[in-house]
Amino acid sequence: MYALAVQNIPEGKEWLYEVKFDGYRCLAGRDRNGAILWSRRGNIFTSQFPHIARACEGLPVDTLLDGEIVAIDKNGRISFNLLQHHRSHAHALLFYAFDVIVCRGRSLVSTPLEKRRTLLNEIFEDLGKNASPICLSEMLDAAPADLIRVAKEVGFEGIVAKRKTSLYEPGKRSGAWLKYRINKGQEFVIGGYIPDNPFDSIIVGYYQDRKLFYTAKVRNGFVPRTRREVAAKLKGLEIDACPFANLPERKRTQWALTREEMQNCVWVKPGVVVQIEFGEWTPDGHLRHSKFVGLREDKDPRQVGREA
Repeated sequence: MYALAVQNIPEGKEWLYEVKFDGYRCLAGRDRNGAILWSRRGNIFTSQFPHIARACEGLPVDTLLDGEIVAIDKNGRISFNLLQHHRSHAHALLFYAFDVIVCRGRSLVSTPLEKRRTLLNEIFEDLGKNASPICLSEMLDAAPADLIRVAKEVGFEGIVAKRKTSLYEPGKRSGAWLKYRINKGQEFVIGGYIPDNPFDSIIVGYYQDRKLFYTAKVRNGFVPRTRREVAAKLKGLEIDACPFANLPERKRTQWALTREEMQNCVWVKPGVVVQIEFGEWTPDGHLRHSKFVGLREDKDPRQVGREA
């Protein structure tokens, strides 16, 4: 179940609020054979985060939690860059659980969120001091304006609002969960690059109606190491045809890609997802002041759409 991006947080007693974490979405399950971790794309995370998997062995048998893996830096702040590139330097790697899908063999997908949260709290009460590094994502009891102010002060990525009566809808973005980002940024799919050593900039877009739409050339935010990592991901994905449905563009601007400029591009199969921060959307659908943040191996390219 995914959250729908919004520009304003809804108010009212029918909503629950919690922190939006900047990490890897993760399902954590335990059966009689042990614990296993999955990414939202179905990739196994168990070997990457063995201490979290070991802690999940303390969960009740046949229980499945939904949550987020995050890295904590030396200042106590969540760092996506640290999670992706320097996990050994992290002060802590934690799994924040915010939902329970199966509890002791009983499916809860048709159980309202408020009841699921009660069961999740009971699971953590039973775990007690043995829960770490599994943490409970607490519900926040405050007005949305106060939540946004505190989130900015602490450095959280945003706030999530969830309807109390909502059921768990696997793989859906129904609007029962809503996310509000403090800083503008989202995932995009790489559809090409402008070559250099190894590239000058990546060409990114998002999916709409099953078509990939170009939105930006991103050249800022890279260091030599991340540039090599992205280049390695793109190796072998080269294709002959441009994958973007809205190219070429007719009007020449600093963000556009005209037919002439496209002659310098290398196109790739849209299979690599990246996190991009930016200042704002331009009126013609481009990103202003875009910056590369990191690779998102936990995201399905086909699920990447425009969020705001």
